Amino acid sequence: MSLPHSIHVVTHPLVQHKLTKMRDKETSSANFRRLLREIGLLLGYDATRDLPLVRTQIETPVAPMDAPLLDGKKLVIVPILRAGLGLAEGLLDLVPLARMGHVGLYRDPRTLQAVEYYFKMPQDITDRDVIVCDPMLATAHSAIAAVDRMKEVGAKRIKFICILAAEHGARAFAEVHPDVPVFTAAVDAKLNDHGYIVPGLGDAGDRLFGTK
Repeated sequence: MSLPHSIHVVTHPLVQHKLTKMRDKETSSANFRRLLREIGLLLGYDATRDLPLVRTQIETPVAPMDAPLLDGKKLVIVPILRAGLGLAEGLLDLVPLARMGHVGLYRDPRTLQAVEYYFKMPQDITDRDVIVCDPMLATAHSAIAAVDRMKEVGAKRIKFICILAAEHGARAFAEVHPDVPVFTAAVDAKLNDHGYIVPGLGDAGDRLFGTK
């Protein structure tokens, strides 16, 4: 499967192991929640490898040194409600000083289009690196709508993290937002008639919160 250059599949063994556990229908909500948080941290590690650094003078217990620190304003993590919250927890474990924004979207069951019901961002978004996260990139309608809104409010450096994508959704997202890298654990071949990824892992929000 040849994917657009902006789609990055993270093949680390721990990521793949945790994704398999999440796919298993016998995995409980508690374990699904823990695995989502853990895989979020691992995907975030890969997605943040190019954050800029600046040198600063510090003193260790032994001697002074010139050492690296993250440069610029704090990162902003933007989960797409509601399932994105579980993924954001892992990203916050990785970057605990990050700020958070929220995008509330639901998928119209007839058209499968994204409908916005909530949007709240930190100030100075134009000067911050932004990671938008949602466990699934299926039709890509929600992801595209969320990134559209981020660009509308001035975000310039955006990345998207999901644990699982459909090939259709990955291609659709890359066509609209080729400048936004996507980091995912796997790309599945197809969608069913209800817009679910196949073989996928079911509804991430329902499995995360135990609502079905």
